[in-house]
Amino acid sequence: MLFEGQTLFVTGGAGFIGNTLVRRLLQRTAARVVTLDALTYAGNVLSLGDAIGDPRHTFVQGDIADAATVAELIRQHSPRAVLNLAAESHVDRSIDGPSQFVQTNLVGTATLLDAAYVYWRGLSEADANAFRFLQASTDEVFGSLAADEPPSTEASPYTPNSPYAATKAGADHLVRAYRQTYGLPTIITRSTNNYGPRQHPEKLIPLMAMRALAGEPLPIYGDGLQVRDWLHVDDQCEALITVLDRGALGETYNLGADDPRTNLQVVHAICDAVDTHAGRPAGETATLITHVEDRPGHDRRYALNSEKANGLEWRPQTSFSAGVEATVAWYATNRKWVEAAADGNPKKRIGLRPRG
Repeated sequence: MLFEGQTLFVTGGAGFIGNTLVRRLLQRTAARVVTLDALTYAGNVLSLGDAIGDPRHTFVQGDIADAATVAELIRQHSPRAVLNLAAESHVDRSIDGPSQFVQTNLVGTATLLDAAYVYWRGLSEADANAFRFLQASTDEVFGSLAADEPPSTEASPYTPNSPYAATKAGADHLVRAYRQTYGLPTIITRSTNNYGPRQHPEKLIPLMAMRALAGEPLPIYGDGLQVRDWLHVDDQCEALITVLDRGALGETYNLGADDPRTNLQVVHAICDAVDTHAGRPAGETATLITHVEDRPGHDRRYALNSEKANGLEWRPQTSFSAGVEATVAWYATNRKWVEAAADGNPKKRIGLRPRG
């Protein structure tokens, strides 16, 4: 079975993509998994579900920018691979407060790379050859595409337009530099927008789903014609496992669904799913849509060419319509998780009494 007898070290493992990856690794492989997460507002141990009690899983609360913690965990668990999914990822928050994005996405990645390099350098030749550092990145590093431009390839230039995208681009450059300078066996993936269960309520699809279910207004930035490609989180995590297993050292892999649609189309699909789930007349929920002032520097279009990842025998399996319907149903029936995620207090989310 895949990764049998090996340990995989996942950072950001209580976040949206991270928790899905941890649970999938435990289901799909024979690996032991060590999860590190700072449990900021977006991290939620409830998302890990049965993984918390799994004997092959170890959860540690900690920050990837904490050099001592990261080095000790890597030394203690001797991982076959480090998968860095820890990130501040909400564009609006990066506009309001970019410094935390610099700290986590840049300083944190540099700290993790340092620890991984020291560890890798001390391995036997066979173990060093098997080791991997996988960096999960985003299509936003490429900036905005014009309507008639082809999708971005792995060789497209970086032109990030938000503080979030800039810090992720900087992290990618650090990963590449550690490969070129020190020989660290790295791989980078860049994905389109992800969606699915257990995504923090501030993101577009869960936010609109919850507001629609509650009969509240559905605010859309500007004209709503910004184009994104939407990849279900299960397909994203299957891609990460595939790239870790089969990807070539020093390479990057774009991960997209090749199913672009405007934000307005996405919200209409959510409205249709809510109408069906809630037993409302067709079109009723869509009357809640309102348009609000656009945010600064809002990129108009993202798109990725995923042929390289397809060459590893990976392709998305979840259609957007089926994925949105299942996602809406999940948020409608998991109020406990939603309330805990929206609370913003990590100690409450893990059942501890907050101080003060």
